[in-house]
Amino acid sequence: MTDQLPVIVRPGTLATPMPDTHLVPALIANAGDQAGWRYVEFFTANINNDHTRRAYARACHGFFGWCEHRGLTLRVIRPVHAAAWVKELQEKHGAPGVKQQLAAVRMLFDWLVIGQVVPMNPAAAVRGPKHVVKTGKTPVLDAAEWRRLINSIPTDTVRDLRDRALIATLTYSFARITAALRMKVEDLRPQGAGWQIQLHEKGGKQHAMPCHHALAEALHTYIDAADISEDRKGLLFRTSPRHTATVLTDQSMTQADAWRMIRRRAVAAGIMAPIGNHTFRATGITAYLSNGGALEHAQSMAAHESPRTTKLYDRTKERLTQDEVERIRL
Repeated sequence: MTDQLPVIVRPGTLATPMPDTHLVPALIANAGDQAGWRYVEFFTANINNDHTRRAYARACHGFFGWCEHRGLTLRVIRPVHAAAWVKELQEKHGAPGVKQQLAAVRMLFDWLVIGQVVPMNPAAAVRGPKHVVKTGKTPVLDAAEWRRLINSIPTDTVRDLRDRALIATLTYSFARITAALRMKVEDLRPQGAGWQIQLHEKGGKQHAMPCHHALAEALHTYIDAADISEDRKGLLFRTSPRHTATVLTDQSMTQADAWRMIRRRAVAAGIMAPIGNHTFRATGITAYLSNGGALEHAQSMAAHESPRTTKLYDRTKERLTQDEVERIRL
């Protein structure tokens, strides 16, 4: 998403696209400049995360398009309309998607109420579909699969060493892919007799994590081979130009770059599960809990707000169930 801001226009004229081609809905623009600017400020001043901003913009644009199609104006939207919209959404989307879209509209109307654009929030009393998740769906590698993947990656080129270091970072630090790719060379720093890494998390939060000895070894090997140890302010995980394995640019890998790398490495290792960037965060948390780690420590290490979120990554019960089933010998 770019930093371009949408421009609010007078009723009856076209609106300049919001980032990612989302428009300021006509229903909002027709309510006047105060409503328009308040709508813009909800996305630009109130939401920091780009992914959340895009998702919420799509949801709100969809809702107001639905309302406009039915001849509604901003100030006549009532809970019955929001409930009807949610009911229609459930015919096309799963419960998690519907809940997210309803949450976006609910938050936007709270913002509009505070800004005195509308008198009440029509989505406040609307209940979304029930959706209880006790176990995450991210594919997780067991110890043998993870070692097979790592061991299948050569150590011949700087790109090979980069890939090994990135996978190790995601696994041993429980890092989100966005946090790992924001790392700079200086974010690996000495701490006592060991090392520490600094992760740049969502919302501008800084998260310091003690560096596992295997991760420290992988990072130092990569940094030395890339000859970037003196470039302290430079990005850590860099792209290779035109797929040249022996040279790196000064540009950071993207999430898509990392995903393609992981899929390629997985296939080479004979791993057919649809693993991706998030697999290694889930794999690290599962391995930690499987080896007796405390849930509250895992929560802190993963920078989760709630232990319930951390628990979604715990696949130890799945494996216990499989072990027990294998006791059925005929």
